[in-house]
Amino acid sequence: MIFIVFRFDVGCHNTSNQRYHKIPPHNDNLQFGLSVTLISSDPKAVRLQKFLAKSGVASRRKAEALISKGRVTVNGQVSTLGQRVDPETDSVAVDGVKIRPPSKATVTFAINKPPGYTCTNADPHAKKTVFALLPGGDRGKPGLHCAGRLDKASRGLLIITNDGDLTYALTHPSRKVPKYYRVALDRAFPVKRIPFLIRGVRDQGEWVQAESARPNPRKPNELEICLHHGKKREIRRLFQVLGFRVLDLERFQIGKFRLGGLELGSVKRLYNREKRLLLA
Repeated sequence: MIFIVFRFDVGCHNTSNQRYHKIPPHNDNLQFGLSVTLISSDPKAVRLQKFLAKSGVASRRKAEALISKGRVTVNGQVSTLGQRVDPETDSVAVDGVKIRPPSKATVTFAINKPPGYTCTNADPHAKKTVFALLPGGDRGKPGLHCAGRLDKASRGLLIITNDGDLTYALTHPSRKVPKYYRVALDRAFPVKRIPFLIRGVRDQGEWVQAESARPNPRKPNELEICLHHGKKREIRRLFQVLGFRVLDLERFQIGKFRLGGLELGSVKRLYNREKRLLLA
């Protein structure tokens, strides 16, 4: 069953802003707009941004941005934010490329990422990507993506999966899943300046900060940092604003799942118990 919602908009062409104006008694420049939104009551239908996330196209927030920019079509028509689709019958495309429905069988890997590898499977100019580290039989699984990234120079625990729900749970700020990092700096970091890490600083128009920070008593230039979120290069930017350069950055734990003895460049397949540790 399909419900049809009509919205009737009245506005003026010759306006200096986007607000609607009162209708004057007579105006030849009036613009009348009628938009129609189809809302499916099919129990199999899911929100479009969730479908894109589960298909490994992008996170839900980035999927919403793609939809808002008009880059996503459903059955050949430009989609709207909040639209619902039936993965079995609707044809969804991004920039004209048809998106394959998510596989019901999901797979999740933990990788000890070496420096020099990029967290992408879509950049033709990347010389080494983390997906090349996966076993040959798993590289072609549909929808595989990084559930949170590490920059090219960083190393450590990285999750690759085609489980969109897991990615959402790990990366959405509202879930506050802790990620732990070891940071080595170019010189000793004064303990008295740790509150500056927690309080945070403004960089490039946004606030960057640590949830917690603990110095290494044996190595004064090393700290353990915890983040609940993951803005681009956040730890490096935070220390740079404070006048320090990061020499080495390793993520060693997500939730209660630790990197443990997984060797650099090695891959481990995760099952339900280990995935629960990621979210613990």
